[in-house]
Amino acid sequence: MYGAEVRQKPTREINIILSTEMNVLRRSARKSRMESIRNEHIKEIMGVKEKPYIIDIIDRKRLQWYGHVKRMQEERLPKLIMEWIPGEKEKEGVQEKRGWNVYEQL
Repeated sequence: MYGAEVRQKPTREINIILSTEMNVLRRSARKSRMESIRNEHIKEIMGVKEKPYIIDIIDRKRLQWYGHVKRMQEERLPKLIMEWIPGEKEKEGVQEKRGWNVYEQL
């Protein structure tokens, strides 16, 4: 799960992760979706009924990473990047005329 600590998780990605986790459990239990066995029963078979979802583990790791970066020295690159605030955006639309185009109009 390298890198999962620092990126955002859209709802669609959360659903994909959860369904992949359940798919792995089903395959490990050698049960097909065609057998119509509920997810809770699959978790009981695999012995992970009371264990947290992978999303909860990722959230905990993200919080650990945040604390780690907050404790870093001020000049460290990860801390600088995390605390960076983007500057003003460039104006959209027609670009200013620069270079030879300006001289051609004179």
